[in-house]
Amino acid sequence: MTTADTTVFTRGDAELGTFSLRPVDPLTDAELLHTWVTHPKAAFYLLQDATLPDVEREFMDIAASPHHDAFLGHHNGEPAFLTERYDPRHVELAGLYPHADGDIGMHFLCAPTGAPVHGFTRAVLTTVMAMLFADPGTHRVVVEPDVRNTAVHALNEAVGFRVETTLTKPEKEALLSFCTREQFQAATGVTPA
Repeated sequence: MTTADTTVFTRGDAELGTFSLRPVDPLTDAELLHTWVTHPKAAFYLLQDATLPDVEREFMDIAASPHHDAFLGHHNGEPAFLTERYDPRHVELAGLYPHADGDIGMHFLCAPTGAPVHGFTRAVLTTVMAMLFADPGTHRVVVEPDVRNTAVHALNEAVGFRVETTLTKPEKEALLSFCTREQFQAATGVTPA
């Protein structure tokens, strides 16, 4: 069985269909991911100038890390989004805030499209959050989006995130935000399985 055959999470959405996630295969997925992360709409993913080998290397490094994972998301069987899960004690936020047991970090990116579907990005974020909270060890999801990314701030708030503070990171000014399992359930009505 290859990585491409290993679905790790599936969620049905009453309006938009089926969302599923599987681990990224750095070699076979790199070409597709390269087109996504270098697209102008992916500016906040911070890989705008990456070459194909850069993307392969980035996702090989993630796959090799014990503290970081990447997943390719599918919508009704078609590749449609990317998410990363990381341990903020070791990756991205190491030493930048007081970590709590059960904290998990997350990034997500929807594939660029010429035909946006209303509610799609929120459904993707809901799916990613449901996957993270399906792990009983996850108590709180941590994100650190760029302060200028107002669209993602609104989405984060819609699924239960609360802004804690602004952090200065080498690559950006970020809004450190947290979402507990209870906040996610209250905001979305979704109970992670």
